[in-house]
Amino acid sequence: MMKSLSLTCLLMMGVAALAQQRTKPYFPPRDRWAHRLPQNLGLDPVKIDSAIAFAKRYESKQPRNMVAAQRQSFGREPFSEPVGALEDRADPSGLIIYKGYVVAEWGNPWRVDITHSVTKSFLSTVVGLAVDRGLIRSVNDTVANYIPPIEVFHPGGATEVITPFASAHNRMLTWEVMLRQTSDWEGTLWGKPDWADRPQGDSSTWRTRARNNPGTVYKYNDVRVNALALAATQVWRQPLPQVLKTQIMEPIGASTTWRWMGYNNSWIVLDGVPVQSVSGGGHWGGGMYIHAYDMARFGLLTLHRGKWEGKQLLSEQWVKQALTPTAANNTYGYMNWFLNTDHKMAAKAPVTSFIHVGNGTNIIYVDPEHELVAVVRWIENRNMGEMIGKILEALPAQK
Repeated sequence: MMKSLSLTCLLMMGVAALAQQRTKPYFPPRDRWAHRLPQNLGLDPVKIDSAIAFAKRYESKQPRNMVAAQRQSFGREPFSEPVGALEDRADPSGLIIYKGYVVAEWGNPWRVDITHSVTKSFLSTVVGLAVDRGLIRSVNDTVANYIPPIEVFHPGGATEVITPFASAHNRMLTWEVMLRQTSDWEGTLWGKPDWADRPQGDSSTWRTRARNNPGTVYKYNDVRVNALALAATQVWRQPLPQVLKTQIMEPIGASTTWRWMGYNNSWIVLDGVPVQSVSGGGHWGGGMYIHAYDMARFGLLTLHRGKWEGKQLLSEQWVKQALTPTAANNTYGYMNWFLNTDHKMAAKAPVTSFIHVGNGTNIIYVDPEHELVAVVRWIENRNMGEMIGKILEALPAQK
């Protein structure tokens, strides 16, 4: 009887182990990513092809020449001149990742292109890493207490020191409101005044209006994002691309081809060494240049709430905070985690899905409920939600 019971227990343990092995998430190793035919994972290949055709049909109407595209998007703004790299983009491209496997790709997903404000999701990640490691004690701390006077690097030898969080308003700003784009930070950084970015209302009030209380008004503003990048550089005391490389991109097996750029005038002196403070997007050029496969790896990391093959690279608590709606805008978490609250971003997608979004339009769609990540590059912004819906139509029916 004991032998029979032991054998039964062993068999049950074996079945449980096999089941666990079958459901273990797949993480692509460095330099390789397993592909699967859509039909072998229960997806409808015809509908996958239809989604890809849709992405190509509704290619962004912005010029492929990025200088012209930047002028089209922001040329009416004051101080709109580019100060960072703007390289011509490629054809529309993308990837569909299901249960960790590549089930579809189109265009040239290995092409390194500017990804615009998807860069902001990498920026908020390095801030999150600073919190996880105790370099920032709390996101509710004021940024000013972490930032010393900053020497700007001038090759000609001129001396300039800036204090971007020294004004009465800026001294009140926390990391939290900077991350949520509700800070109303005031000032000029790298030659760009805060009021000149997507200015609103009567131009006579742009320079003189009263400041909003921190946390009360959402305003998408790249000058303020760049101020956050500069602050994070001071906390880490090293270039942010190096932080991202060692703490995130190398552990997830990303390529060596991505580059995170700043501006030609965004150089500072850090511990006696010239360091470029990077930008949070391509508004004036620069930002993250990256291919779709590396974007998909980052998307897969966020799908698994900061964990990669058993190792917690970014704390689950930070991911939870990034996915918490901003009080002044319930479709925005931390930059640049856009939420599908009330299905506003994608009507057919779960409210638990989220999107890392950049101009162009570039997106990393992340859908934990369906174990789905999709990278879609250079699609018309108004067609983004429908594109996501077409991908979802190809998935197996939910039981």
